[in-house]
Amino acid sequence: MIEQSSGGVTGREGDGSPVTRRSVLGGVVGAGVLALGSSADHVALASPLPDPGDAGDLDDPGRFMADAPNVHPRADWNARAPRRPATVLNRAPDRIIVHHTDTANSDDGSLAHAYGLSRFIQDFHMDKRGWDDAGQQLTISRGGIVMEGRNRSLKSVRAGVLAVGAQVLHHNEHTIGIENEGSYMTKEVPDRLWASLVEVCVWLCREYDLTPSDAIVGHRDYNKTACPGDVLYARLPELRRSVGARLDGAPKSSQGKPRPKPRPKPRPEPFPDDQGPGQMPDFPGFPSFDDFN
Repeated sequence: MIEQSSGGVTGREGDGSPVTRRSVLGGVVGAGVLALGSSADHVALASPLPDPGDAGDLDDPGRFMADAPNVHPRADWNARAPRRPATVLNRAPDRIIVHHTDTANSDDGSLAHAYGLSRFIQDFHMDKRGWDDAGQQLTISRGGIVMEGRNRSLKSVRAGVLAVGAQVLHHNEHTIGIENEGSYMTKEVPDRLWASLVEVCVWLCREYDLTPSDAIVGHRDYNKTACPGDVLYARLPELRRSVGARLDGAPKSSQGKPRPKPRPKPRPEPFPDDQGPGQMPDFPGFPSFDDFN
């Protein structure tokens, strides 16, 4: 998942050896995805995922719907303060990048697990790589829970502009990234995650006035990586069709008026009501979390 820092990280360990996914995760996640939800502040009952092919409880009022987007902000999962606020560009992205985390395919669909996943990703990016924050703008757990990733991301989507992430090499300043928990080289995508992914893409296409057939792409379309896995990547045409059908079939009252894309300005500007120094624009040359193969 991530590709950013002003500290000169180049995708190698301190001794100069190449970073590998095995050296990064080292079994921390493979044994069941860390000790997710261990904090007393994030206690929640486990909600096992349905078997593949079982739609599960898709009437759950807590699941994500584009008409009433239920994105859990950073405060919900107890995010750390970023080292510097994210750069906000006064324009919309033109591509939605679909990723997978390539971590264990956990059966835990609980809120505690989802929050722990977000904390783990942020800790890894900040502590192990020295980056300013988590790099992806949005994260979806295998239970279908949608969370804000990089700081300023949720506010930016609602404003129709882009909080620059660090999730696709050389293309961060025109894309928004969705991390999908799990590894999908050979395994099927859980129905709860898939349902949320469709709705998240509907929501983003509405907010940014994007055409799904053009906008929705996989990480491997831009970088040399296996992400988002062969199985998930093969379903991207289905994802585009499903999102397009939702956009075409939704009542006009629920779609609202298309949001005009803001006119770009020559310099990125932070939100005027945010405090603290601005962040230098992200520079290319840093690996994605998904590239640690």
